Amino acid sequence: MCGRFTLALTVGFGKRFGVDESVLGLSPRYNIAPSQHTPVVFTNPSGARVAVHMTWGLVPTWTRDLTGARPLINARADTLAERPSFSGPLARHRCIVPATGFYEWQKSGTVRIPYYFRRKDHDYLSFAGLYDILKGRNPPLYTFTIITTDPNPLVARYHERMPAILMQEDEDRWLAPGPIRESDLSSILAPCDENLLEAYPVSRAVNDPSRDSPDLIRKAGDSTLDV
Repeated sequence: MCGRFTLALTVGFGKRFGVDESVLGLSPRYNIAPSQHTPVVFTNPSGARVAVHMTWGLVPTWTRDLTGARPLINARADTLAERPSFSGPLARHRCIVPATGFYEWQKSGTVRIPYYFRRKDHDYLSFAGLYDILKGRNPPLYTFTIITTDPNPLVARYHERMPAILMQEDEDRWLAPGPIRESDLSSILAPCDENLLEAYPVSRAVNDPSRDSPDLIRKAGDSTLDV
């Protein structure tokens, strides 16, 4: 699964994702957790890319009682079309979740050690996502989920799943209005090349979702937050 990620880079966000970033009020984020808000990119009815803050944890549009809802933070790439919560958004509400890295935890005895994964060139990542809109509220509630896929060889050393990372040349196909061909899903949502990423252990302070500082993405031993 993907349970934490970062958006530590904000410079050039609008140019990279083709959106107006002036309305977002971006600031670096080092520990984005479920139920928190983060910018999500999608296409509007006119076909233009836009970005708005959404809540992480998809709530299906038919939900009537939020108190009993169980927001869905991840969606498996291989079963998207089989689950009603995801099949509708897959047809009409595909999105990109901008990121600069993500965390996964590896078990070592009774301890779970967090590792940070990011691009070797420290540039942006595009997670494939789905969003939905809970209407009948003022304002409507926008929520999203991150799609996960099989791990590439690098991530497989630490975890059994990883975010589906879109290649930049696939982003327009993913965001194009209307249903997406099943034959395209397997290629677009395939594990990314392991050579794109690097991984290293970080402080267990990242376990606390209230922590949010650059120290969280420093290699363990180099951080003032090591615990």
